[in-house]
Amino acid sequence: MQFVRTPEERFNSLPGYAFAPHYLQVPDGEGGSLRLHYLDEGPPSAEVVLLLHGEPSWSYLYRKLVPVIASAGLRAVAPDLIGFGKSDKPCERSHYTYARHVAWIWSCIEQLELDAITLVCQDWGSLIGLRLVGEHPERFARVVVANGGMPTGDQKLPEAFFAWREFSQTVDVLPVGAIIANGCAQSVAPEVVAAYEAPFPDESYKAGARQFPALVPAHPDDPAAAANRSAWDVLKTWEKPFLTAFSDQDPITRGGEKLLQSLIPGTRGQAHTTIRDAGHFLQEDRGEELGQVVVDFVKRTAQSSPGT
Repeated sequence: MQFVRTPEERFNSLPGYAFAPHYLQVPDGEGGSLRLHYLDEGPPSAEVVLLLHGEPSWSYLYRKLVPVIASAGLRAVAPDLIGFGKSDKPCERSHYTYARHVAWIWSCIEQLELDAITLVCQDWGSLIGLRLVGEHPERFARVVVANGGMPTGDQKLPEAFFAWREFSQTVDVLPVGAIIANGCAQSVAPEVVAAYEAPFPDESYKAGARQFPALVPAHPDDPAAAANRSAWDVLKTWEKPFLTAFSDQDPITRGGEKLLQSLIPGTRGQAHTTIRDAGHFLQEDRGEELGQVVVDFVKRTAQSSPGT
């Protein structure tokens, strides 16, 4: 599988991102391997919080949460999905499938021997993360979903999603930094916009970012629909703690927390929260606040989580 790797100098002196890089190899699905980058902060033996980003961001999105989580004595692991951040980027859009994204993160979990995981996921991080919870429930202790979900194509997605997908597939140059900034409720400094652009020197690096919107199951016969329905069958019996922390200004996922709360038993009795004055990328708008929500959730449920 042909891929490109973003030059390391593109990541020099990014504001708020003074974390040590870590790497592992994941199978590419075609007999080779790809390099996956991840952050790993906090005590190595502590309870692990797995932070999964979405489209078209990377682990930089979690830079405000990681110190909050690590300073609370927890271990924060934040991978860059293949095609994003410091991870390798296959060149052909056909190389990216929903199943492969799930397999790449599962390989990461297995290689790092992560167990009793607290999953924190947003956007495509939720589509991948919740699939993994459904397929490997024994590896997860609790879940926090922030502006995310796991569609099966059986319910109509909001018009805002289809407008975004149309834009992403037709625009000549995918403006990654501007997409992040426009998805925030707060102003984003130019140097931060540039940091989100850092992994993508030109369009040849954006095959994964281009493909993600096309992979969202929007119809019942989507290739990923059956696997997502199977994962939902598990989630509908999930009694471990499950928290929603959606923002108040996201047109894409607005109201999605109610669906999760109505279907997943583990949501009952939890301190679900709404992050105020935050857009789709609530980690950028209110990262420290979301980080504290995660820490409080872990500590509050640590002694009461079934099966942990």
